[in-house]
Amino acid sequence: MANSTQLTAPAQQLRVSYDAFKAKGLKLDLTRGKPSPAQLALSAEMLGLPGAADYLGEGATDCRNYGGLQGLVEARRLFSGIMGAPPEQIVVANNSSLALMHDTIVYALLKGTCDSTAPWSKQGEIAFLCPAPGYDRHFTICSDYGIRMIPVALKETGPDMDEVERLVAQDASIKGVWCVPKYSNPTGTVYSDAVVERLAAMKTAAPDFRLIWDNAYSVHHLTEERVEIANVLDLCARHGNPNRAFVFASTSKITLAGSGLSLFAGSKDNLKWLLARLAPRTIGPDKLNQLRHVRFLKNEAGILQLMDGHRALIAPKFAKVLEIFDEKLGDVAGASWTKPKGGYFISLDVLKGCAQRVVALAKEAGIALTPAGATHPHGKDPEDRTIRIAPTFPDLAEVTLAAEGVAICVQLANAEQQT
Repeated sequence: MANSTQLTAPAQQLRVSYDAFKAKGLKLDLTRGKPSPAQLALSAEMLGLPGAADYLGEGATDCRNYGGLQGLVEARRLFSGIMGAPPEQIVVANNSSLALMHDTIVYALLKGTCDSTAPWSKQGEIAFLCPAPGYDRHFTICSDYGIRMIPVALKETGPDMDEVERLVAQDASIKGVWCVPKYSNPTGTVYSDAVVERLAAMKTAAPDFRLIWDNAYSVHHLTEERVEIANVLDLCARHGNPNRAFVFASTSKITLAGSGLSLFAGSKDNLKWLLARLAPRTIGPDKLNQLRHVRFLKNEAGILQLMDGHRALIAPKFAKVLEIFDEKLGDVAGASWTKPKGGYFISLDVLKGCAQRVVALAKEAGIALTPAGATHPHGKDPEDRTIRIAPTFPDLAEVTLAAEGVAICVQLANAEQQT
């Protein structure tokens, strides 16, 4: 990195702009994809539900009491469309889907899946394919349990399927692949129908291979277009791999993030397997919270209406970030960014070798960003290029300032690199 006396005149001017921004003493945060207080307020009515006298579910189920391991039937019916599965093939559990994903993998490690000849932990070293850029918390689960991570490129239509198919066909130690199939974290990628079908149909050396299908942003649209993806459960069954997909979602970014419901869908055998694993762990989920969600959301149309309210609040923030990036970074070498149709993130790529410097400059200027490298296994981006931008939580004025500050940091880091 060049020092200030070595910078070219344009770079010195950028340094002046950066110092002026830094002098504002701002404290801005673009780190996590959290709903804003205004988004949470959309579900404020839930705080009074289901009400002191409203505690009976269908079939006179007393939601105050133990039991109901699979979740209320009306809650499973409510989310059937989102999950792409009938209610009998859905489990509704407590907050959050990350916890449910974590637990299913731990169960597979300790007990094996319904297709396993032995627990994964007794089969030697195991591995997961990790499309990158991807979700850091997926990678953390692998890291915590000694699961080897194999990066594969995430393209515009999904993971590099030629590479995925090649790897899983020859290596029985590869037990799964992380997938965020709609509005992927952080790129906003939407898996094409062809990619979903190839994932469902591909030959795998491991008979107990799993798609960890984290459909976290299934109804989280940023435009009027409600993007749809192929039904992975149907395709897996059609291609003779009915147990391949573990499908997850949650209400964490639909209703109240800290008081949501987690959702699992799978084949009948997978449901039987998961319920058997859950039985020693719990006598049942929080059914009052499930009833609260049913009373508030009512049906799938109610979910979509609520999500239109979310879109009205966050789409202007995404639009402002993209507008500033277009204006400030359009001519900056190596800079590019995604323009997602949904989800919670924008993925910003900078000149190779500059991402860590951009994040450091931003921190010094009062802007907190997710650490460079978090979008890749082990927190190491081999090109040091990708930065995840999360515009949802701050208000529009703060998002505007933060995007302007990030743009200045990118410009300055780029100029330093090229000096």
